[in-house]
Amino acid sequence: MSTKRSHKTEVGCIACEELEEVGAGKQGWLVENLNLLCALDTHSLALANRSVVVIVGWDDDSPRFKIRPDLSPIESEYITALEWVVVDGFRLIAVGTSRGNLLLYSVQDRQMVHRQMVFPGRILKFRACGRNHRDGSSEHLSVVIMPGVIARFDALDIRKMLEDWDRQANSPFWDETHDRPDHPDATGSSYKRMPYQLWNVDKCGPSADAAITGIMPPPLLEIQSDQRYYSAVVVGDDAVISAYRLSEDRSRSLVGAILSKVVPATFSTIASFSKMIWRGEQSPVKKYEAKPQPFAKASLLTCLKDPPRKGEKLTLSPSGTLAAITDSFGRISLLDTQALVVVRLWKGYRDASCLFMEMFARKDGSSANSSFYEPSRSDYCLCLAIHAPRKGIIEVWEMRTGSRLLTIQCAKGSKILQPTYRFGSSSDGPYTPLQVYLLNGESCQLSVLNNSLNL
Repeated sequence: MSTKRSHKTEVGCIACEELEEVGAGKQGWLVENLNLLCALDTHSLALANRSVVVIVGWDDDSPRFKIRPDLSPIESEYITALEWVVVDGFRLIAVGTSRGNLLLYSVQDRQMVHRQMVFPGRILKFRACGRNHRDGSSEHLSVVIMPGVIARFDALDIRKMLEDWDRQANSPFWDETHDRPDHPDATGSSYKRMPYQLWNVDKCGPSADAAITGIMPPPLLEIQSDQRYYSAVVVGDDAVISAYRLSEDRSRSLVGAILSKVVPATFSTIASFSKMIWRGEQSPVKKYEAKPQPFAKASLLTCLKDPPRKGEKLTLSPSGTLAAITDSFGRISLLDTQALVVVRLWKGYRDASCLFMEMFARKDGSSANSSFYEPSRSDYCLCLAIHAPRKGIIEVWEMRTGSRLLTIQCAKGSKILQPTYRFGSSSDGPYTPLQVYLLNGESCQLSVLNNSLNL
């Protein structure tokens, strides 16, 4: 008599008292609360509601603690986005707010390492990505902001900021005001601003989700340009899918470069001299008004409008060449982000969530059956995991036009998750395939979907 084959393996349980802060214990708490955010790392899970972030693990020695971000009660600021940012040895939690603020917290030190206004609007999502191209790698953290704005932070700039913070924090002569600007930024923060690019992508209406899919060639008339161009896909209410070419806009005029350096230095000198003369007078505290960074050029390439159909969520493949897009009609479109063509369509999946994963492709050779054989990247095939909560199942489909490989039953109130991309991850050692995890909200049990059909 054959036993029933299981296609998921239990990893651990995250149940703890700290989860009461985010509503755990109530029926449907994980999926029915629209303000609840989740982000998964390799050994920890972060959950957040409007005002608090809870970090939990499933190992006995995993730390469990809470972070209460410094939010503005006057502006009714609250948490709207959450993601892990892992750079070399640094493990950070990125918190986005309804006022467009980016807050980075160190998990090891349990303190805020950076705060920056990105754009005055609600941050919808963070997305950490890394791709290899012929003209170099492109690792970045993208930020999606309402009503239709994309920001891009390069991983090199994030790494530099963390190295500076770590060097100052570990210095015996470190002063918390050392090496910070004389004046706060537009939000009143005294943290150094990280450089980033900003684009307006609302030409086809407000966006619900967006992603930078990779580097693309320049326009035909700008072959000799030294600028780098990115491709982006946007989904929203007015246009189900729209695609853009994003210009990096590195070039600046000589006059602008001189003014950007001379004017602040001159102002600082005059202000210091004035303080020396009028030392006895108490000047009122000046309120700094938010001045958003100017937009770089974003050119609309194409869009698909099919009212009243609305785009809802977007998921990228590891290479960025495929995107799974869900809409309000219960359809899932598989988009080729380079050709900008829908290559596959699923119907009847309302409220679905999608994540890409890799399944072990069975080999006929004897080496694949050997216990000493270490699978490489070529031994895995790309698949799409579709969680259909109304059906209570997860389906795994082979890309691009392959068949359905698995159908997995899942409990009501479950959510699929995936560990974030790790910046600077080394390719040495055995290959780690892309995996999908399942969190059961009722039992707080975390499981991983098996990436082999033989298990």
